[in-house]
Amino acid sequence: MALKLPIYMDNHATTPVDPRVLEGMLPYFTHRFGNAASRNHVFGWDAEEGVDRAREQIAALINGDPKEMVFTSGATESDNLALKGVAEMYRDKGDHIITSVIEHKAVLDTCKRLEKWGCRVTYLPVDDMGLVHPDQVAEAITDRTILVSVMYANNEIGTIQPIAEIGALCHQQGVLFHTDATQGFGKIPIDVHAMNIDLLSCSAHKIYGPKGVGALWVRKRGPRVRLAPQMDGGGHERGMRSGTLNVPGIVGFGKAAELCGAEMEEEARWLTYLRDRLRQGIMGQLDEVFLNGHPKKRLSGNLNLSFAYVEGESLLMGLKDVALSSGSACTSASLEPSYVLKALGVGEDLAHSSIRYGLGRFNTEEEVDYASKRTVETVNRLREMSPLYELAKEGVDLKSVAWVVD
Repeated sequence: MALKLPIYMDNHATTPVDPRVLEGMLPYFTHRFGNAASRNHVFGWDAEEGVDRAREQIAALINGDPKEMVFTSGATESDNLALKGVAEMYRDKGDHIITSVIEHKAVLDTCKRLEKWGCRVTYLPVDDMGLVHPDQVAEAITDRTILVSVMYANNEIGTIQPIAEIGALCHQQGVLFHTDATQGFGKIPIDVHAMNIDLLSCSAHKIYGPKGVGALWVRKRGPRVRLAPQMDGGGHERGMRSGTLNVPGIVGFGKAAELCGAEMEEEARWLTYLRDRLRQGIMGQLDEVFLNGHPKKRLSGNLNLSFAYVEGESLLMGLKDVALSSGSACTSASLEPSYVLKALGVGEDLAHSSIRYGLGRFNTEEEVDYASKRTVETVNRLREMSPLYELAKEGVDLKSVAWVVD
């Protein structure tokens, strides 16, 4: 089969909707269009039945109770509801929250907002592979700590955190534990009870479902978690999140979760194979390439590499027929290196040269081979134009050079 361009390898940003998911959603746009909150006619009952089935499908992926699923517009809203909801509901008990420096902005920016509201937030560092160590969490907990929030797997470097250990010590201390599982949900096994998780955020569009729908799992017992709602009006979702439910999206979310449950193990093996093939294809032919994140405790489809003496944005432009993500974030004023890579201790030059390859369900060997071939060609071409690379190859210690500016 002929290779079709462009190639999509940015599956951490979003995934395409699986055709099987779309097929399940379509009836809920047309003849099964009812409002799930309409309890007095068949159209509403039909919609509610679809939503309830989705609750079961999604909860099954994490060994949770379907009644504990609260539907939202996505993981960003779920994170906001978890953190703000706990901070408001438990403010008489404490005002201290613990998180990590490499969380998604949905958590970090929410924490910044909570600090403005009077909360105290501890931002834990990570090691050079991106891991949060449980003993750091234990040391940070005080008698005023009400919540610990640590992501399950990082969206940039793919590192998987020791969630079970962190959850266990949180429960020992009587502190609620939230995890933003957006990247890990549906890709690696999760058991909210075995891992002592109290709140879990997830999103459909990371698992081949539709955009605009997510969920927050909220523990009902052992302990019962109470949240102050952040969206008022109507009392939907056990009073935690008012608003008419996105029935087609929720049905699609449920179907996507069901498919992940059935295919997770096989898919993880396939993506690990593709990732290792891609890594070898690149690092086997180029020097001065560095892996970011943990070499083993990482998502199967994640490969984050830094290419010394190459600017990341230039590399992306040279690979315009492969959809990838840079380790830098564009702002209105400047091009800033990734805060995640900086937290790992990656130097600014290497952070600027990082590329995230996000492999997914529909990628092929041919696409991986093409991406590695084009990466090698582009890096070699860019390095040929780099006087710094030439000096480094001649053995010059660039850190010791005293640069003169006219």
